Amino acid sequence: MRLAVVTGASSGIGEAIARRLARDGWRCVLLARREERLRALANELDGEYEVCDVTDREAVERAAASVLSRHPQVSLLVNNAGIPGRKGFTQIEPALLEQVLRTNYLGGVWCLRAFLRGLEAAAPDAHVVNIVSVAGTVAFAPSGPYSAAKHAQAAFSRATTAELRPRGIKVHSIYPGFVETEGFPQRTALASPFFRRAVIEVDVVADRVVGAVEKNRSQVFIPRWYRVFAIAQVLAPRLIGRVGGKGYRRTT
Repeated sequence: MRLAVVTGASSGIGEAIARRLARDGWRCVLLARREERLRALANELDGEYEVCDVTDREAVERAAASVLSRHPQVSLLVNNAGIPGRKGFTQIEPALLEQVLRTNYLGGVWCLRAFLRGLEAAAPDAHVVNIVSVAGTVAFAPSGPYSAAKHAQAAFSRATTAELRPRGIKVHSIYPGFVETEGFPQRTALASPFFRRAVIEVDVVADRVVGAVEKNRSQVFIPRWYRVFAIAQVLAPRLIGRVGGKGYRRTT
């Protein structure tokens, strides 16, 4: 049975991905901070869990050591853990700014390093999925720290795609747009009716993640037309800045 490790699995996109993988016969190890939710979901999916804050490098290493002692091969690592940061750089609290960067960027780095031995053991059929966000390609002023963290995560994902290919590990960068989850209540946060209509559900993301792994797609935008924003950011950054600045309701 193939083993998948999913971070941020106690709710939202992570939970949906775990459910989708379990339905396809994967054995899932769920990582997150909320033990009660993890335990309930792991029992439901006949999986396992480790309570772990991905921002804590030593905690990640302990969790990975525990998992690898039971499962020497990890066929799939899903770096999904993330938190919102809907304030600009001049307004966000310093502690939250650091937490956003640690969770949305460094958390994936620490998990990849900690589980690398298991991924190498599963090669050449080993995969890493990084749930980035369209914010990793487009900078929105009202959520600048979040966009910066996701830009870093996107660079990390692209760089490791080349770095890990010779080791038989495939890396997939997933760029969802606005997704309605407990931690990211998009329909109430978005001011623009256009963007509110574009909000998608977590099951859509889970299906596309599984498809990316099965079809070996290195880069996936969800929905596909969000790729236009990534291109426009390069060709018309001032326009994207004005449009993005109107997308969110004021949070101050």
